Amino acid sequence: MPTRSPARLVVALAVAAVLAVFLLYTAVAGNSTPTLTPHQIAGHTGKLAVVGVVVGPIRGESHSTRGLRFSLKNIDGQSGVVPVVYHGADPPPLFKVGRSVVASGSFANGRLSATDILTKCPSKYTATTTPS
Repeated sequence: MPTRSPARLVVALAVAAVLAVFLLYTAVAGNSTPTLTPHQIAGHTGKLAVVGVVVGPIRGESHSTRGLRFSLKNIDGQSGVVPVVYHGADPPPLFKVGRSVVASGSFANGRLSATDILTKCPSKYTATTTPS
């Protein structure tokens, strides 16, 4: 019976170790974006995501040079409002005043320049009632 070379095992283990280290690095330190509420955003700058409720008025269009303009307030009612200017594709179909959204982009000078908006489906976040 022919024996297999131990070099193949060493190479396979080395490749597996490199992949494991890469996955660990990307999970822990790789390009993560902090997600904050309008109440928590004070003192932060740079790339981040803000989760909140859309407050109006909603002005402009996402494709215009001035962008789509609106504000986000805290979902839980704490004080704090962040003005948002969105440039990008059309906002999601469920985007409207009163909807919970996550807006991602760069925060500077007290304003979020968003490049992405995700709406949160309210039915997934409401408590279900159990019959008694």
